[in-house]
Amino acid sequence: MERFRKVFGPGKPVIAMVHLGALPGTPLHDAAAGIEGIVKAARADLLALQAAGVDAVMFGNENDRPYELAVDAASTATMAYVIGRLRPEITVPFGVNVLWDPMATVALAAATGAAFAREILTGAYASDMGLWVPDAGRALRYRDRLGRRDLVMLYNVSAEFAGSLDPRPLPDRARSAVFSSIPDAVLVSGQITGEAAALSDLEAVRKAVRGVPVLANTGVRHETVAEVLAVADGCVVGSALKEGGDTWKPVDPARAADFMARARAARGH
Repeated sequence: MERFRKVFGPGKPVIAMVHLGALPGTPLHDAAAGIEGIVKAARADLLALQAAGVDAVMFGNENDRPYELAVDAASTATMAYVIGRLRPEITVPFGVNVLWDPMATVALAAATGAAFAREILTGAYASDMGLWVPDAGRALRYRDRLGRRDLVMLYNVSAEFAGSLDPRPLPDRARSAVFSSIPDAVLVSGQITGEAAALSDLEAVRKAVRGVPVLANTGVRHETVAEVLAVADGCVVGSALKEGGDTWKPVDPARAADFMARARAARGH
């Protein structure tokens, strides 16, 4: 909890996503717009989110569909370049997530000076990407070798686009991850990006991992943020802040401001 609070402060943070455009070498990459197009769009989203008053931002490569479990080095390098270009304009704590490669995520965090990282780090899954078996031990040892023992690690314990091969209930898997893999926070997701985690899952995981922050990781919306923050210790939000609530659209400044007004009301400040 102390490491989490050092980054996010004493309240319940709203961590907003900056979804980078599809990176070079991926099927949806816009070669005509190029890397400068990615930088321009990311800058617009970043500035809109900060103006809305979000507590932190997280850079991710959600547009790199279909996702991979071991990303190309060019993807990590491009993300580092884009974040580096934007670094002077970032005024809140920032984190990174390279889908779905823990080693790349840690490397990107080390290269950019990110305060936190989100990943699937424990468990085994049957997924859209095939058999998914992350290695928390390898990723955390890599973090330490890169001199980033201070990097706050957010563990997503209910993988999107996948089903767990572990027959234990989600709260038991979360409790085991906390015992064996020392996360700084546990994240609970819905089945896909933009789909809400069940409040019952958030409540059950929070009871199982007392003393470790539990965040809603997907699908938090304007009409649900108050009830989510009544249960969770914070949330990650992306789709709800976009034009029309569409994951793949740019951030809508008015929607972002409205969301944060509701979040502040729910938090009592």
